[in-house]
Amino acid sequence: MSGITITVTTILSLLGLGIAFFYMKKVTNVPLDLGLDQKDGDRLKFIHGAIARGAMAFLAQEYKFLTIFMVVFAAIIAILIDDAHTPDTREGIYTAIAFLFGGAISIASGYIGMKVATQGNARTTVSAKKDISSAFDVAINSGAVMGFALVGLATLGLVIVYVVMSALLSDLGPENNHILMEVIAGFGLGGSTIALFARVGGGIFTKAADVGADLVGKVEQGIPEDDPRNPAVIADNVGDNVGDVAGMGADLFGSCAESTCAAMVISAVVFAADPNALLYPILISAVGIPISLITKLLVSVKTEDDVAPALMKLLIISSVLMGIVMYFFTIALIPDAFELGGETYSNMGVYLCFLSGLVAGLAVGLLTGYYTSENYDPVKEVARSCETGVATNIIYGLALGYKSTVLPYLAIAVSIFVSWDLAGMYGVAIASLGMLGTLVIALTIDAYGPVADNAGGIAEMVGLESEVRRRTDILDSAGNTTAAIGKGFAIGAAILTSLALFAAFITAASTLMGEPITMSLLDPIVYTSLFIGAVLPFLFTAMTMKSVGKAAFDMIEEVRRQFKTIPGIMEGTGEPDYAECVAISTKAALREMIAPGVLIMGTPLVVGFLFGVEAVAGVLAGSLVAGGVLAIASSNSGGAWDNAKKYIEAGNLGGKGSEEHKAAVVGDTVGDPLKDTSGPSLNILIKLSAILSLVFAPFFVQYGGILLG
Repeated sequence: MSGITITVTTILSLLGLGIAFFYMKKVTNVPLDLGLDQKDGDRLKFIHGAIARGAMAFLAQEYKFLTIFMVVFAAIIAILIDDAHTPDTREGIYTAIAFLFGGAISIASGYIGMKVATQGNARTTVSAKKDISSAFDVAINSGAVMGFALVGLATLGLVIVYVVMSALLSDLGPENNHILMEVIAGFGLGGSTIALFARVGGGIFTKAADVGADLVGKVEQGIPEDDPRNPAVIADNVGDNVGDVAGMGADLFGSCAESTCAAMVISAVVFAADPNALLYPILISAVGIPISLITKLLVSVKTEDDVAPALMKLLIISSVLMGIVMYFFTIALIPDAFELGGETYSNMGVYLCFLSGLVAGLAVGLLTGYYTSENYDPVKEVARSCETGVATNIIYGLALGYKSTVLPYLAIAVSIFVSWDLAGMYGVAIASLGMLGTLVIALTIDAYGPVADNAGGIAEMVGLESEVRRRTDILDSAGNTTAAIGKGFAIGAAILTSLALFAAFITAASTLMGEPITMSLLDPIVYTSLFIGAVLPFLFTAMTMKSVGKAAFDMIEEVRRQFKTIPGIMEGTGEPDYAECVAISTKAALREMIAPGVLIMGTPLVVGFLFGVEAVAGVLAGSLVAGGVLAIASSNSGGAWDNAKKYIEAGNLGGKGSEEHKAAVVGDTVGDPLKDTSGPSLNILIKLSAILSLVFAPFFVQYGGILLG
């Protein structure tokens, strides 16, 4: 029967890749010079090429570094990981292979998304000359390539690694299925490791360019955003793709792979003799592929007023359909009753766990939209605070971020309580997959955002008629709201994924030790470790914020230099050196991403080796709770400042050029690193620490705690 589950998952995965290829052809078949005269067409092709070359050049440099790192770390995994209960099986070697495979799939996903995003941006611009419907179709189709390709690759990769490792470890027998699943967890670790550097490096790149472009161009020189006279404008557009396409894609690929691996580690203990239930977690994400295709075909845009509602409909319809379809799969694949930790649970309970995660994900996304959209009171209140200057704007923005953590955390807490009550630790893992059930649509909408943003920038730089820019601004405005929702969704998914990985780590360590691990707050090691874990997100945020500041300093100096030394730059007769600004962002991002990466990956290994399993568990719990709160607050403060600025630019409270607008621009500049670098990167901290601990559980059990005897 396991062959049926594998076959269905494989078919759905290949369907996802086929759909991605179809939409990619639809995007690239749109002529770059559609409706343009020779001069505008040549200018558009130059700008489009500069953005594409800059994005791919950054990826090439980043992937060179990552290839070396992945090979070295794979060797460490192969050497350190071994299960004393199976001395004839070098578990570390197989885990290292899975690790490299997961990293390769994540790299491929990021490359595909980046490639089509840089192809779709200019084509969205030229399509906007025709009408809003055509422009929306190109932008959303570009995002769909990312969504379908990434989920298709993730589920296909999980099937391949399961089949291959099952064959290589066939001598272990069903009773040692936990070893097989711990090996497969290496796949999730590989994807999450790539996500670390893609998120941190991409976030530093984009914010260095954005801050430099805004502070010198908009504040000091008084020129519009995306003005071609600004030397940092190409780097800014490159950064949108580097951070929000490749970075977000790698982040959510990691969540998908990690949640699935966590569920399978736990299910290996419960469903060792039931392959259908064992592989049920992989099938959840695969089922989302046809559901997302149906959803996309049901939603269309005909007028300008349809754009924002269409994006929301995609989220809501896909969630409803996923909730209906997964009922039948869950009842069919999960036994009517099963035992875990001495408790008996049911397949209906597992379905309700999935549903609780699905609803919590939608709730977190919608709450994020409420706190960060200029259509609602919280952002309007932040905008009004600009009437009394920068200081009150910063105060109100920070207050909004802190307040906005309460309801999302309550939604996640309810989901955790319900799922844990209905199916124990396995239920939490399924809830995390439920939150990721609409991952294809979430990625589609999120990748749509930078494509629409780039399209507006290209229209400005080419000097196309105002109607084109107005249409791209409508697409961009809707994309900003859904991008904020996407960030909230990603943070919520990271919190549940991390908890699922925490549960999997405890399960794996207990199985290896032959007895349940007990964690008491009265244990000084556990309590102290909680404090260490709680402070890690703040140290990580400080490091990434300072990295953005250092990179932005280099960018600001370069932009100022060009304005002073290049003749005719302000008159439009001199050509800025765009390539130098791209190079500065690239060098800064690659340099500054190393220290945060060492912090995340080094902490669990050092703590586990010195103090043992209980200490690692304490660190994971502390960083999860504190990191999730800080991530939501940072992301929402930044999003609110950004949209408060856009609210004023739309003609409210004095409009562009007013004192209120200048205060809002400064607030947006402060919030940018929080929104696009530190906030989203905290997702990786809480997930990567947990998946790393899960993979190294055999090492901690066998060799850890040397300072405790």
